[in-house]
Amino acid sequence: MKTPNNTRQYTVALCGNPNSGKTTIFNGLAGTHQKTGNWPGVTVERKEGSFWIGNKLIRLIDLPGAYSFSYSSVDEQVAIDFLVYQKPDVAVVVVDSSNLSRSLYLVVQLLELRVPVLLDLNMIDIARNVGIHINKNELEAVLGIATVETVGHKKIGIPELKQKIIDMVESTQSIDFHINYQREIEEAVNVIVPKVSPHFPDFPPRWLTLQLLEGNASFLTKIKDKQVLRLI
Repeated sequence: MKTPNNTRQYTVALCGNPNSGKTTIFNGLAGTHQKTGNWPGVTVERKEGSFWIGNKLIRLIDLPGAYSFSYSSVDEQVAIDFLVYQKPDVAVVVVDSSNLSRSLYLVVQLLELRVPVLLDLNMIDIARNVGIHINKNELEAVLGIATVETVGHKKIGIPELKQKIIDMVESTQSIDFHINYQREIEEAVNVIVPKVSPHFPDFPPRWLTLQLLEGNASFLTKIKDKQVLRLI
C-alpha cells in the first residue's frame, strides 16, 4: 500500500496493569498489521502495530504491564521509560473494569505527567455480571478524560475506541489535572518545586516533585546525577 503524501503519523501507547486484557485490545486495533521484536538492551518483547483512518497512520506500541511509575521489574521499567521519555501522543490505559480502583493510580500519574490519556474500560461484561456499575459520565467528569467500554476478546467497542483515539490525536485541548494531597505533602511540594524545575524543563515540576517524595528510585538516580538533591 502506497503511503499518501499528506500522511500524518501519531504514536499511541497501550498500557495498563497486567491481566487487564491489553493484548486483546491491541490485536483488535492492529489486526494483522503487527510486528514483534525486543526492546533495545533487554529481552523484553516489543510489539508494534498500526491502523489507518483517512490520512492518519496510528502507530501502536503495546507496552508491558505496569502498575505505577515506581517499577519493580525490567518489564515495568520498559513501559514506564517509554511513557516518560518517548512521550506518546496518546496513552490508552486498558483497565479491568471489575477492579477499576487498582488501575487508577497509573492513570493519575500519567495525567500528572500531562500525558493525554484515554481510558479503556475493558472486560465491562465481567464487571456487569458481578453487579459493578461504572458511572462513565461521572468518571469522565472527575478525571477530565474520555472513556470507552470494551470487551476485548469479542472485539466489542473496538470501532468506538479507534474513533476516540483519532479524536484525541486531533485535539488541541490541554491537560489540566490536579489533586490536592494532604497538607504536609502540599507544603513539601511548594518548597521543592521551585528548586527542581529549572534543572528539568522537560518535566512538569509538580509531577517530578511527587515522584521524588514517593522515593521513586529511577528519578532519584537521575536527580543525584545532576546533583540537585543538594538544593532540596
